[in-house]
Amino acid sequence: MSAVEKMNEKPLQDEQFSTKRATSPALEEILYDAIPVLDHGFIRVVDYMGDDAAIVQAARVSYGRGTKQVSQDKGLINYLMRHWHSTPFEMCEIKFHVKLPIFVARQWIRHRTANVNEYSARYSIMDKEFYIPTPEMLSPQSKKNHQGRAEGTSLSPEESARVLDILKGDSERVYGHYEELMNASADGNVIDVEKSGIARELARMNLTMNYYTQWYWKIDLHNLMHFLMLRADPHAQYEIRAYADAMIDVVAKWVPFAHEAFEEHRLHGTRLSRSGMSVVKRMIAGEKVSQETSGLTKREWDELQASISA
Repeated sequence: MSAVEKMNEKPLQDEQFSTKRATSPALEEILYDAIPVLDHGFIRVVDYMGDDAAIVQAARVSYGRGTKQVSQDKGLINYLMRHWHSTPFEMCEIKFHVKLPIFVARQWIRHRTANVNEYSARYSIMDKEFYIPTPEMLSPQSKKNHQGRAEGTSLSPEESARVLDILKGDSERVYGHYEELMNASADGNVIDVEKSGIARELARMNLTMNYYTQWYWKIDLHNLMHFLMLRADPHAQYEIRAYADAMIDVVAKWVPFAHEAFEEHRLHGTRLSRSGMSVVKRMIAGEKVSQETSGLTKREWDELQASISA
């Protein structure tokens, strides 16, 4: 466990607090626990606000007294999710401590609807921890998707072994150079008293993208679900998808009604374009429709076929 993990975990985890605010018993059970992701990464819930009842409470403000029974609350949440009335979901917030490879963090930070505070490599020395994929995660570039791996294709055992040797060797080498550039070891001790070394803010530029960073990431439930829709999608890069899948499990413990509605209507549901809906109606009416007669491009046709045959 790194110094920053030790610093962030124990004091709060050992404390016990009483509160009048709503809590989620299942989420309380895992509060501050590190949930492993990839080889050295994790997500950890450090704080949250609201529960399923908070979503319903916010919705009732919009149209009066409304429903009161649990079954009706569940139905209301389903209605909100189905029609994407998103504001009530914004009443719930959650804060994660996340440890992730730098290249995953650079994808993640494109979601600009959260509050983020990242570990500072200007102030502190980076831990000697880097991500190495498993052999089955090594695939060539897709010929259809310019930003992803080829599905169902893997490297030969010999090529996989060479790739892993390069990744491990380069990662070890650059960390050795990182320490040399700073003239300091990972624990902060001076390596050579005859040398000055360069500042940490400069030495860090030589580290590879697979080194781990950490941050606190706070987001409301509406924007979290949008993040998960994109990053838990099968087309998302495996490494960030692994974090999204772990977060979905957290959402299930935190707001089970909202989670069920999210899985039903957003994560595993689909939206059709006007042209796509027209094609589906023609099919239902018994017409044989092909890509050539559909009025859709090949890509649109393939996406429609994937949606209705999944």
